[in-house]
Amino acid sequence: MKQRLVSAMFLLPLLILLVIKGIPLYIGGVILMCIALHEFYCAFENLDIHPVKELGYIYSVILLFGNIYQWRSETFSLLLFVVFMVGMIYILTQKRNVLEISITFSGIMYICYCFNYIINTIDYIDGGNIYVWLIFIIAFITDTGAYFVGKNFGKKKLIPNISPNKTVEGSLGGIVCCVLFSLIFALIFKLDIGKVLVLSVFGSVFGQIGDLLASSIKRYVGIKDFGKLIPGHGGVLDRFDSVLLVAPYVYLVLLYFQHKL
Repeated sequence: MKQRLVSAMFLLPLLILLVIKGIPLYIGGVILMCIALHEFYCAFENLDIHPVKELGYIYSVILLFGNIYQWRSETFSLLLFVVFMVGMIYILTQKRNVLEISITFSGIMYICYCFNYIINTIDYIDGGNIYVWLIFIIAFITDTGAYFVGKNFGKKKLIPNISPNKTVEGSLGGIVCCVLFSLIFALIFKLDIGKVLVLSVFGSVFGQIGDLLASSIKRYVGIKDFGKLIPGHGGVLDRFDSVLLVAPYVYLVLLYFQHKL
């Protein structure tokens, strides 16, 4: 518990940085992206699989400049294609195999693209500075609620071959806790209750899928945590695994509600 409190104090400045518009937001975002990418790529080295880390880092920097200068989506697509072609050259010259390049781009899509939706929420959603907190509330409260409910009342295993400690009761408890905290947040900041209800119920499910996805990867490569940077939590990717799927869901649903999709 003491380790987790220390970790929470460590994470708080990062979360504050992420909800500040402008250059601090973009720099903080790319730093977290690169750390999470590094953890993801290093995990596969446990199986003697070596992704091209540099391509992931380069694309993170591309996102940094794209956010600063508000590049159009077509520009991002073009630059991703260029990075992809570089990956193909690695295969043709036999510097990396197909599996290693596939994992390289899986990391880009899984971490860079999904994480960047946090920044997109702040930049492109009306009231984004408020709604971005909902991403973290959904992800973290679901995780905490599922842990405590599962520990005290859990009986039926959820997906034991991926995460043996997770239970159906814990999963449902995580959703209920997430909805309650999200509705309290909505009342405090006078947000639309209906919208927040949709975001929290399904967002909680996406958060748990993200958690299970990360657990599946760790089980596959044979590690307990992606890193050791945050005491009591593991690495950055361990802490943000559920956030990575909640962020695009919240962003796209809000985009739809605000008639921008």
